[in-house]
Order: sequence, then structure tokens, then C-alpha cells
Amino acid sequence: MISPETGGAAEGDVGLLSPVSASPRVAALTGDRAVLAAMLRVEAAWARVLEDASLAPAGSAAVVAAAADVGRYDLAGIALRAQGGANPVIPLLADLRGQVTALDTAGIGAGKAVHTSLTSQDVLDSALILLARDAVSGLLTELRATTAALAALAERHAETLCVGRSLTQHSLPFSFGLKAAQWFHGLAAAARRLEALEFPVQTGGAAGTLAAGTVLTEGAALTPGPRLSPFDLSDRLAAELGLAAAPAPWHTNRLAVTSLGDALAAVTDAAGKVASDVLFLSRPEVAELAEPRAAGRGGSSAMPQKQNPVLSVLVRSAALQAPGQAAQLHLAAANFNDERPDGAWHSEWPALRQLLRLGLGAAVQLRELAEGLQVFPAAMRRNLDLSGPLLLSEAVTAAVAPLLGGMQGVDGKQRLQSVVDQTLQVPANEQASTYRRLLRTAVPAELLSDARLEELLDPANYLGQAAEISRRILAAYPEFGATGAAGARAPSPTLDLNGASRG
Repeated sequence: MISPETGGAAEGDVGLLSPVSASPRVAALTGDRAVLAAMLRVEAAWARVLEDASLAPAGSAAVVAAAADVGRYDLAGIALRAQGGANPVIPLLADLRGQVTALDTAGIGAGKAVHTSLTSQDVLDSALILLARDAVSGLLTELRATTAALAALAERHAETLCVGRSLTQHSLPFSFGLKAAQWFHGLAAAARRLEALEFPVQTGGAAGTLAAGTVLTEGAALTPGPRLSPFDLSDRLAAELGLAAAPAPWHTNRLAVTSLGDALAAVTDAAGKVASDVLFLSRPEVAELAEPRAAGRGGSSAMPQKQNPVLSVLVRSAALQAPGQAAQLHLAAANFNDERPDGAWHSEWPALRQLLRLGLGAAVQLRELAEGLQVFPAAMRRNLDLSGPLLLSEAVTAAVAPLLGGMQGVDGKQRLQSVVDQTLQVPANEQASTYRRLLRTAVPAELLSDARLEELLDPANYLGQAAEISRRILAAYPEFGATGAAGARAPSPTLDLNGASRG
């Protein structure tokens, strides 16, 4: 039932119109509750830093930690009250201080450890970076499993012939192993970019000068001992949260955010390439691939016979949305005016979170797709043979034109192109035999034997360096291959669409 006070906000956004990310596990990492929990983690960690530095009463960190239980807070109420200060930290702080006061039964003054010398942007920036770090960790787990599956496909199908397509048309013989290796290449490169990201803490105070922190650290400490600088406190906060120490506040320098957004978009780009290929290759008239089957998936509300490739559809939906969200981050970054911005910062939050959701959601779907992809070599060969020997006209020209060039008054390339042009004038079902006949007529047997001609017209003999390209791609990313993915790090729980751990 919709509450007139909250307009239904208490139910939250469950992803009704974003099925690619409608997962309890994705929500647990990126939802409103996760954002609130991250802000409370920052405040609790700061209280520990202050107490350890003797800048807050002994025992205050424990009180703040108890008060930082996310279950104590009304998400919908904080969201509505955030309109009064244009960010959620302000109403959260009011509630947090109330909880700390109520829990400080010993009267130690634990409230002095709450938010002292920080500003709202410090807390929210650090919280969103913390949220992103955890989400990226889960995303990388999924990507490692996916790249391992793709590496295995590349190795298993190194010699599986298929047709390469260029501008929608048949181009040259190809191997499915190379196609899988190129999918692997895009995802492994994007994953390595994600792994290289830094997740910096933010502590700059009201205007990014650490003025309040300077007053705090230069004042009399509660107990004797060495005095720390505001930079020391920032480094200690980073260590408490497992974030990177920042050399300086970055309130208006948003490279940390845009780099994260770009890396997430790169992941969905690479995932979208895989999905687009599978969508085409699983069409009934192509039928070279099929998605893994699962009960209740891929059905139609009107056509009971349909088995829609919904994993690829959902992955592609994420790939089509992510670039716009990344562009929004850059638009915001370019408009971070003054020392604290007036709207650009606020427009950044939903874009970053949506990118995290899309990346996580797409990674879950893509892993299942890659691990269960059905490959049909016979259909690949059938489609390869549709073009017949014409598909090898480049190979024939390269090998035969120099031979014809030795005949007086003959342009070898022109004669072979004439053979192709004449062949294309006849119906498709007659082109294979026509091409062979005209080619045999154009090239004297003394220059090219029947056996050599058949070698030139065998697609398996014109794969160039396909196998070596695949090998080099897999070798370039050993940590994401089938062996590397299994041995690079200890296994961790993976995402499941129903919120359960998998693997």
C-alpha cells in the first residue's frame, strides 16, 4: 500500500523496469540501504580515527559504531528530508547524533566523535567510493568466471570453421575459436582496467582546505602524545575503510569518479559485443549458437513456441544504457564550479550508481551465457558453405594472379575479377559450380593443377594467423584465462539473480 507521506518510497526501487539489474545481490551492493550503510561506515570509521588520535573521548568509537547500525534508520524519511539540505548526509547526521546521545548512557560525550571537522561531501564521496569498491570486487569475480569460460571456448574451438562477416556480408573463412578469443580480449582488457582503479578517500572539510581539521589537530589533545596532522587523520581513515590514501582533497577534481565510470562502461561495451554476436548467431536462420536453457526463461506472453535469447537481450540493454551514464559523469565533472559545486555533484550520484548496477547486472547474465553457451559447428560449416568457393577469391587472386601475369597481354587480377563478376550474375545456387568452371577455364592447368586449385578453395587453408592470434590474446591475459582465473585468487561468493551465492 502506498503511503501518502512517502509516495511509496518505503518500497524502494526494485528494478521493475531494469530487469538486467533486478537482483537482490545487486541491490545489496548498490541500493539505498547500501548507500546509507556506507555513509554510516565512514562516520564510524572517522570516530575510531579520532579516538585513536586522542581527539575524541575514550569509548566514543564503540558508541558511534553501535549507533551506525543501518537498521536503526528510516531510509524513506532520510530521503525526503534530504531535500531540505540537498544531500542525504545532513538528515542522517541529525539521526545519528540522536542515536549516539541515546546510546551514550555513560555520558562520555561520544557525540564529539561524530563528523567533527568533516563536511557532507567528505562523507558522501567516501561512502560512494566505498560502495563502488565493493561493487567492483563483485563485478570482477563475475568477469573472471566469464573470461575463463571464453578462454575455454577459444581453445576448444580453435579449429572450428565458421564464416567471417564484414558489413553484414560473408567475408573470409574464420574460426569460432578466434571469435571467442576476441570476446575474451575485450572483457579481459576491461577487467584489467577495473583492477587498476584506485578508490581514494575524501576528507577536505567545508571548502577543501582542511581548516577545521587543522584547528582540531592543533588544539589540545585529550591525552598526551604526538600530534597528528589532518593529512595523518585522512590516511588513517583510508586505512580503516580499506580505501586509497589521497594526497589532497579532491572535491572538485573528479577523475576518480570519471575513471571509474569509464572503466565500468568499458566492461558493458565488451559485454555488449558478445551479446550482439550471440543475438545474431542464435537467429533460427543462422543457428550457429544458442543460449543455455533454463526453466521459465525465454518465453513469450503470446507465442508458446518461442525461446528468446534473454540473457543476451539483457546484457545488450545494459551496454546501450551505460555510455550515457558515463557521459553524465563527465558532464558533471566539467561543471564542478567553485570549491564546492551547485548541482553537478548531485547529478553524479545516480549516474555512478546506475553504472555500478548495469555493470553488475550485465556481468551476472554474461557469466551464465558464457558458461552455458551452446555451439553448433555443423551449422557454422553450413553457413560457411553458402558462399562456396567464392569466399576464397582473395586467396585465389593472391596465389594465381602472379601466374597469369606471365602470360603475354594478360592482367592476372583483372582476369580473375572477371571470373568473379561473371559468377555473381548467375543464381546463388549455381554460383559454386559456375565459379569453379570459369576459374578452371581462365587458369591453364599447366600453371595450376587441379590439386593445387582444390587446396586454394579449401577454407581451412585460408585462416591466416587465426590460431596464433587466439594464442597471443590468451597469453596476454594469463590472470583471466581458464587456468589463471582459477588460481589467481581464492574463490569468493558470486552473484545470483535470486540473491543466493553461487560457486
